[in-house]
Amino acid sequence: MNNFSVKDVLKKNVMAIALFVIYIFFTVMTGGNMFTSSNVASLIDQNAYVFILGVGMLMCMLTGGNIDLSVGSFVCFMGAVVGIFSVSNKLFATPLPVPVVLIIALVVGVAYGALLGFLIAYMRIPPWIATLAGYLAFRGLGTQILITASETSAISNFPSEFLSIFSGKIFESGYDTMNIPCIVLGVIGAAAVIILNITGRARKVAKGYQVDPMWFTLVKSGLIAAIIMIIAYQLSWDGGLPVVVLWIIAVLIIYGIITEKTTIGRHFTTVGGNAETARLSGINNKLVMFCAYLNMAVLTVLASLIVTARFGSANAFAGQNFELDAISACIVGGVSAYGGSGTVVGMVIGAALIGVINQGMSLMSIDQDTIKIVKGLVLLAAVVFEILSKKGNKRQ
Repeated sequence: MNNFSVKDVLKKNVMAIALFVIYIFFTVMTGGNMFTSSNVASLIDQNAYVFILGVGMLMCMLTGGNIDLSVGSFVCFMGAVVGIFSVSNKLFATPLPVPVVLIIALVVGVAYGALLGFLIAYMRIPPWIATLAGYLAFRGLGTQILITASETSAISNFPSEFLSIFSGKIFESGYDTMNIPCIVLGVIGAAAVIILNITGRARKVAKGYQVDPMWFTLVKSGLIAAIIMIIAYQLSWDGGLPVVVLWIIAVLIIYGIITEKTTIGRHFTTVGGNAETARLSGINNKLVMFCAYLNMAVLTVLASLIVTARFGSANAFAGQNFELDAISACIVGGVSAYGGSGTVVGMVIGAALIGVINQGMSLMSIDQDTIKIVKGLVLLAAVVFEILSKKGNKRQ
């Protein structure tokens, strides 16, 4: 507690501060349009896949800066697979029940993840080469399936049951009235954050760990709770809570617990920090690497289902540059490009920052080429900041 420093807090939360400043900037520059209910909902909906894929990419990068270049193409391929079994077409005339289709999608994802994990972990093929093969193959394979099944590059008319699981809103109401269930869920979420932060601090104190001052814990908890309530309030005027928010929250909570509270989560960071030390300490490095890519494939299946439901169709252009968005979210969120460090919270901040830049510049009618330039500079700045921070820590 005695080592608490405002300077250190600002340094650790520089990307969160940058996110807040940039969001305010775009809100002002767009005449408040950035803060409307529809645009807040759109920001979440459009970037849902980044949060999902970003978690998977985080687990890969923790193992030593490894990445998966195939996720975007695999999203396209999985959309095609789900499409041919969900909608009557030339390849499969009789649609299968939605639960069966979801099981097939999961099986395909697990099979690909197991194969990819085996090639990388046990055959020792460099991750970027193994996943580059998927990047090339799955885009072509997905496109061929779509063209063969529908004579076009898309399959649409998905059953409403499928769409309702991965898109739409819960407790949906009109757009001219406040959605009370949305507000209630926001209050529950805000209260949970405050309670968990306070009880978590109390447990650390009981074990003799260093903790932040109580006032700082309360201020931090209050700010997070306020952000949750603001988002809930805005969403309540946009017809209700999007289903995709529940998927995002579930994934973030599960992987937040895995990375912060479990032994296997610590194994990921240990392997990425020093693989030889991890091996000598009894960690199965190959199994950790295998699990990282198996996990990435499963989360990619979920991202594909969400994207397919959002557009109501599977098409050959789905998933383009998704791998770059996921990698960018991790790097900007403070995940080390060399492995061994990074958090789910950091990745979320990075994903939100990329999403805000995309939406803000689009609302300002800035062309896509300029947006790409800005995102590239932000990514470079994040890497430079990481390197300078490490040098500063070594000097200390």
